[in-house]
Amino acid sequence: MRYDFDELTERRGTGCVKWDESPSPDVIPLWVADMDFKVAPAIQQALKQRLEHGVFGYTLVGDDYYDAVIAWFQRRHQWHIERKWILYTTGVVPAISVAIKALTMPGARVLILSPDYNCFFSSIRNNGCEVAESVLRFSNDRFEVDWADFETQCADEKTTVFLLCNPHNPTGRVWTADELQRMSDICRRHHVRIVSDEIHCELVMPDNTFCPMGTIDPDAIILNSPSKSFNIAGLQMANIICQDATTRRRLDRAININEVCDVNPFAPVSVKAAYNDSEDWLDQLNLYLWDNYTALCDFAAKNLLHWHVRPLEGTYLVWVDITQTGMTAQQYADHLLQEARVWVNPGTMYGPQSGEGYIRINIACPRSRLMEALDRIASA
Repeated sequence: MRYDFDELTERRGTGCVKWDESPSPDVIPLWVADMDFKVAPAIQQALKQRLEHGVFGYTLVGDDYYDAVIAWFQRRHQWHIERKWILYTTGVVPAISVAIKALTMPGARVLILSPDYNCFFSSIRNNGCEVAESVLRFSNDRFEVDWADFETQCADEKTTVFLLCNPHNPTGRVWTADELQRMSDICRRHHVRIVSDEIHCELVMPDNTFCPMGTIDPDAIILNSPSKSFNIAGLQMANIICQDATTRRRLDRAININEVCDVNPFAPVSVKAAYNDSEDWLDQLNLYLWDNYTALCDFAAKNLLHWHVRPLEGTYLVWVDITQTGMTAQQYADHLLQEARVWVNPGTMYGPQSGEGYIRINIACPRSRLMEALDRIASA
């Protein structure tokens, strides 16, 4: 079956964060990380069937849910997960806070690769911990870990957890198995526990392969969800995967302390339909996103000479160097919003220093909408 990702769906007036928070109705939002595509037909049908039942009480997550998760990762990534390793919660961001609460004490340092997902900073600080940043280097046409600095940060006696984003938001890196092994070796040497946010793991561009950290380091705590890849973030469900029973008990306790232990009736239904019946939709989506990225690169090369678009290996979030504009990231983002009526994220959201000189662009929309936004930017 072929899916129509070119369809323009009106999202204004639906209580949509991405569209209804826009300061003006003529703004094209390319900021927050959700997609403008309708979800896969199998998900729509499963939700309709659940809706028709008409009763939406407290929800039990059954064995068929765990079977779907286990089968997906075995089939898609050759990663065998046992049923007892899985703890569910309401989202990956709550899961991040759960992991930090379970593994640290207030005052500990949590290491990230900066620039990094903005909620990493808030989740760490909200749990009374200190953000430790190892800044990525742009070298050989890709972002790379500064291994000497990474080890120095891990060696600090206050560093307890390394919070990894794989694939990496906002730089678009998909970390290789060799890189993940090196991270694991360094962390193990310095008794630092790895927590890996893998929410974008299915959004991988051609010639790149996602490797779950759980296949590299059995002590790592893995956070994942189909919410980004299948555009069901609003239904709110995610999994924490932990092999160690003692750590899993601490995580389960933190889930209940944070009161993120109950999910809505539609969440497990959508996850099962995504993992069991929507793989072909996802494969076509990734090809469409890649074509969007190449269209953006071609347009920028001809019309936006002050842009340096960074390579996209995973996610649908494009990281663009705008230092040649002579503006700060915030100034340039404000300029695009005011003059082009296009809303993008300033890079400083993802690190006040490491993100300076960059903007982040969400390309998960119909191509006609993306090209209209680029035309506006070029005109402005």
